[in-house]
Amino acid sequence: MKEYPLKGVKAYELKILPDERGFFAEALRQDWKELLEDEWIAQANVSYSYPNVIRAWHKHMRGQIDYFLVLKGAMKICAYEEETGRMAEIIASSEKPTLVRIPGKYLHGTKTVSNERTISNSLLRNETLRLQKPRRNPPTMERPNNSAY
Repeated sequence: MKEYPLKGVKAYELKILPDERGFFAEALRQDWKELLEDEWIAQANVSYSYPNVIRAWHKHMRGQIDYFLVLKGAMKICAYEEETGRMAEIIASSEKPTLVRIPGKYLHGTKTVSNERTISNSLLRNETLRLQKPRRNPPTMERPNNSAY
């Protein structure tokens, strides 16, 4: 488990069990308290994005927490704290499956950084996805930290 400077942002690298057929990995378990704390999932979504596509910036106003898992390709997942200007940037990919936790209070978004499309799974805690998340660019940045994002 890796924790980031923004409270609650975590990345949990999944344990891959390879064999001659391919591999198996548990994507989420209710007893992963270090990652989930006392949370559980209310909704699961699948997203398909082309190379260089950015899906950002938004936040959740009612305590939602998002979990991201990249199933194909590679994606940069960022969380930005407006009050401090701090950023957490995580690269997740199908080559190194990682479940990424982003509390909805942070502006957050993703960018496909692989040359192939990404297929990702987002899991939502507490509530289902609604039109309750403002989409905007933070006033101090058009893109996080570097021009590549």
